[in-house]
Amino acid sequence: MINLLEKLLSIIYIQPCYFCGSTKEDTLMCSKCYAEIKFLPPAVLTKIKGIDIYSAALYDGVIKKLIKSLKYYNKKKLAFYQAKIMFDYWQKLNIKGDFIILPVPIHKNRLKERKYNHMDLTAEEFAKLSNYKINKKFLVRIKDTKKQYNLHKSERIQNIKNAFNTDDNYAPEKTTGLLILDDITSTGITLEEIIKVLKQTGYNNITALTLATPDIWN
Repeated sequence: MINLLEKLLSIIYIQPCYFCGSTKEDTLMCSKCYAEIKFLPPAVLTKIKGIDIYSAALYDGVIKKLIKSLKYYNKKKLAFYQAKIMFDYWQKLNIKGDFIILPVPIHKNRLKERKYNHMDLTAEEFAKLSNYKINKKFLVRIKDTKKQYNLHKSERIQNIKNAFNTDDNYAPEKTTGLLILDDITSTGITLEEIIKVLKQTGYNNITALTLATPDIWN
């Protein structure tokens, strides 16, 4: 009787794929939608102030919906899939060593409005997959910036200028590798500002990984 009830409940509450609606796999991202992701080659996307920047996939289709839904529409469970895609790509890079994850922070005003930082959630899931530690308090956003995607490049530079700082009370060891995680990089301006601040604080063993990038680097 119990087994029959469990089977009935599994049918009633089956989880459809968030991206295509399929109920074949009882998951928020089915294998078909995962296969549609346009992964980038396992290589450096660009360098910013001498630091390697990697991006897992093109900002398109499933990835675009994933980023927007997690970031703006309170779909917190999608943080696992964002982290998994990033980690799957990260493994292909075969980068050795231990890292402390630094999720890109949001300003306290934005946090109050949104109730969560999507990159904190992603970092937590990435840490489970990688066994890296997270430091969510060292890197601080001290400027309540406008949304970057509405701005031209010159406006973006001014918008993000001096937006970040570090809190010495939570400073990692200087010898530890720092892995910056963000959802998307287009012009690289946000990462450049973060790297500038970290280098000023004495850190040079830095790597950055984003989920996606537009096809603008070629």
